[in-house]
Amino acid sequence: MTLPSELRRITETIWELPRSYKPGMLVPARIFATERLINAMDAGVFDQVSNVACLPGIQKYAFCMPDGHWGYGFPIGGVAAMDPETGVISPGGIGFDINCGMRLVLTNLTYDEVKPRLRELVDALFYRVPAGVGCHGFVRLSHEEFCDVAEHGSRWALKNGYAWPEDLEMTEEGGCFAGADASKISHRAIDRGFNQIGTLGSGNHYLEIQVARPENIHDQKLAQAFGITIPNQVVVMFHCGSRGFGHQVATDYLQLFLSVMERKYGIHTNDRELACAPFRSREGQDYFAAMKCAVNMAFANRQVILHRIREVFADIFSRDPRDLGMEMVYDVAHNTAKLEHHVIDGKKRELLVHRKGATRAFGPGMEGIPERYRDTGQPVIIGGSMETGSYLLAGVPGGSETFFTTAHGSGRTMSRHQAKRMVKGQKLQRDLETRGIYVRTDSWGGLAEEAGFAYKDIDDVAEATELSNLSRRVARLVPIGNVKG
Repeated sequence: MTLPSELRRITETIWELPRSYKPGMLVPARIFATERLINAMDAGVFDQVSNVACLPGIQKYAFCMPDGHWGYGFPIGGVAAMDPETGVISPGGIGFDINCGMRLVLTNLTYDEVKPRLRELVDALFYRVPAGVGCHGFVRLSHEEFCDVAEHGSRWALKNGYAWPEDLEMTEEGGCFAGADASKISHRAIDRGFNQIGTLGSGNHYLEIQVARPENIHDQKLAQAFGITIPNQVVVMFHCGSRGFGHQVATDYLQLFLSVMERKYGIHTNDRELACAPFRSREGQDYFAAMKCAVNMAFANRQVILHRIREVFADIFSRDPRDLGMEMVYDVAHNTAKLEHHVIDGKKRELLVHRKGATRAFGPGMEGIPERYRDTGQPVIIGGSMETGSYLLAGVPGGSETFFTTAHGSGRTMSRHQAKRMVKGQKLQRDLETRGIYVRTDSWGGLAEEAGFAYKDIDDVAEATELSNLSRRVARLVPIGNVKG
């Protein structure tokens, strides 16, 4: 595509749209990308990130990460920090799948040990971790019990036997955003979510068995600190969120904000998808409390999935999960808004940081990450396609430029409909198997949507994050087995 004529190259990987690019911009917009990635960005990225720069209370810049592409309201990969006193909160800056996130789990198994039992392992995971549109989990909850999950997240999972105590330490915010209030969520949202704990869902969600090959270790010292200590070590990565519950929370409050944004608060946006309310308003605070419920449900969802994964590995290999070394590396959230303290112009300030398809990446020594990672920085997980692999990275001190935020995935390059026109799911599954990747799916169409060619090159995205000083590459993890919704 033709890049906007006003786009200026600030550094090798920072591109800026000045305030003059669009009437109403309060701050410039910055996009992190190599020349190759910026030239492949869809036009919607430039339009949307500049619209974000017009939102009341925004600080410093509107950002877009290297995996950026068109989204709802914000671009996917969009980041914006608001002054909580003068700024707004926007569901379009968080996303419908609230706390869609990544979790990485170790094993002490090697590829040679897993390969003979790979099909058995993937088949068992496919049956034990429900995937696909509308799937239900094995956890049976009343509406009241589900509200307890929404308010307590992974703490509920620990109390009910689905977690090890150390799992919570290895989860962002201990697996619970404080201040969740179930009285702020609708009955419709509860109806959609109460039977979905322990499920992957559909779309780009997956559960993947991966290998850390020696040639793909970028930083041996950091890899060892994160638990990758043996050649060809097998790990498990999965990606999912708050399912229909989070979608309904976002839908409910988008409708509310549209009804009050202009009439009550006199706020005008360039795009209705950026419907918002002042953060300190009653509506803004109600959404913040409801959003945290969806965040916590997603943490609990991923925790129950991990419980099932441990059960499957224990059954297949006839060993206790602890004996198999099935400890968490970390669980990172994207699609959230959080109050955090960051330095702006030499002063430490409280900010409301929206991360839409973007991952927190705290650097070494920062509060809020586990003690064992204080010297290394926070583990960061960037998921790629089921064909190409994913990355484990670490937060870096220079991440302060983006409020310690980095990319969350490889980022789509085409619509799901277009991908389905280009390949059939059955053929894709066969092709993957010939390349040593065994896939089970609930939907052939859903599998085709997630073909590798529908995504940016994960190596390019990971390289761009490192060159941009957003996070540092630790290891590339290649897939050998996958469960898709």
